[in-house]
Amino acid sequence: MKPQTSALPIAIIGAGPVGLAAAAHLLLRSQQPLILESAASIAANLASYRQVRLFSPWRYNLDQAAVSLLTASGWQQPDPEGLPTAGEMIDHYLQPLAQLPAIAASLHLQHRVIAVSRQSYDKVKTKGREDAAFVLRVATPEGERDYLASAIIDASGTWSQPNPLGANGIPAIGEEQYAAHISYGMPDILGTQRQRFAGKRVLVVGTGHSAAGNLLALAQLAEQVPGTTLLWAIRGNHVAKVFGGGSADGLPARGQLGARLKALKDTGQLSLYRNFRIRQLQSGEHGEDGITVTGDMHLGETPVLSGIDEIIAATGARPDLSLSRELRLRHDPWLESTEALAPLIDPNEHSCGTVRPHGHRELAHPEPGYYAVGAKSYGRAPNFLMATGYEQVRSVVAALSGDLAAADEVQLSLPQTGICSTQPVYELPEKEEPAACCGGAAPAGANACCALDATEKAKGNAGCGCSTQSETPAMPTLSKPAASKPNCCS
Repeated sequence: MKPQTSALPIAIIGAGPVGLAAAAHLLLRSQQPLILESAASIAANLASYRQVRLFSPWRYNLDQAAVSLLTASGWQQPDPEGLPTAGEMIDHYLQPLAQLPAIAASLHLQHRVIAVSRQSYDKVKTKGREDAAFVLRVATPEGERDYLASAIIDASGTWSQPNPLGANGIPAIGEEQYAAHISYGMPDILGTQRQRFAGKRVLVVGTGHSAAGNLLALAQLAEQVPGTTLLWAIRGNHVAKVFGGGSADGLPARGQLGARLKALKDTGQLSLYRNFRIRQLQSGEHGEDGITVTGDMHLGETPVLSGIDEIIAATGARPDLSLSRELRLRHDPWLESTEALAPLIDPNEHSCGTVRPHGHRELAHPEPGYYAVGAKSYGRAPNFLMATGYEQVRSVVAALSGDLAAADEVQLSLPQTGICSTQPVYELPEKEEPAACCGGAAPAGANACCALDATEKAKGNAGCGCSTQSETPAMPTLSKPAASKPNCCS
């Protein structure tokens, strides 16, 4: 940190779990945080699905610096093996953390960051750039104003920027027109939005755990309200990821969720449509009620679903890169993470729930002093876990404080997924291929799945192992059966 800016605070964008953890680490290193939160309350993204129970127990959801500050105030730590809901995490952990005097004094709610840059420097100017303070243009209840900071930790997340329904990354034709009938993420199906879905024909789109949670909530609603119909569309042919690792899953709640969802499909309560890449939404032909959803042609046929009342798009999210346009950043061309982080998390290479430890070096940009952390650091990759973000901010804060030894000593212990494959998340190859990392040592530069396999074998254990799985399509007219596949760590 330059002498000219060392007296300025370090700005944190976002007051969610990772942003508040960053503030705790800064305070323990006698640094002054400036926390800017766009919503009227902390953890607004979590609050939007507060009814959802998390997969990971408390021990993976608590940051140690935050726990240190809270414990000193008399806070009682919850059972480390308990599974909190998103709301319980806010009420029993994040809200008490935000109310600590040192953090409360630095927290500014309803302060939305519009843009960040260098004071008196646009993106083109180089000489003296590193000595200039960061400037953050912020929309506040009193109007726009500028804040100065010595560094920026961007923990604004991705949840409020959902991916569209269109399989090509842009909204489907008609998606804006039918926006009133589309929910993104995880709506409160059994609570505040019950009437929206009760007795309706509901289409859920996506293969992540958010999609699974939505489907199970809808199944419960269907038991209570006759006429509630469940349809599930996925872009590929591969559902092993969302079904989870069963009893082999390092997070038992995640394995149980997948097992329940698979049972729902097997009993016929859920209609699954594979290889359904949505292209268009339109009104029903011949006067039919509801929305007609049309997909791209597959195997010579154009899949169509008619009479849809409501759509839930659980298709992931993407970072908002617009606010940092005036900074010199280098993103991976497809994931929109940093280039150094991309090979560790690329879902085209693996779908592991573990990643190699990483910190300030993997998160650094050509613009010194700016770091995106948390879910935003992963760009469009879907495999972020909260504990990863906590280790990120520990390393970043140590680096900003000049303690490079601590910053470089990154360590991360995460639960194993039970589903750990080098196959792409959404697609299966047309022909059978050998598993990528079973039966031998992991090569240099291998992904986390291979590294896990090699580690277990080095201990004398069996390693990940290979198993054969097959999937029978729910609608033969829309897709063909997938060939039996050997999968690593399944």
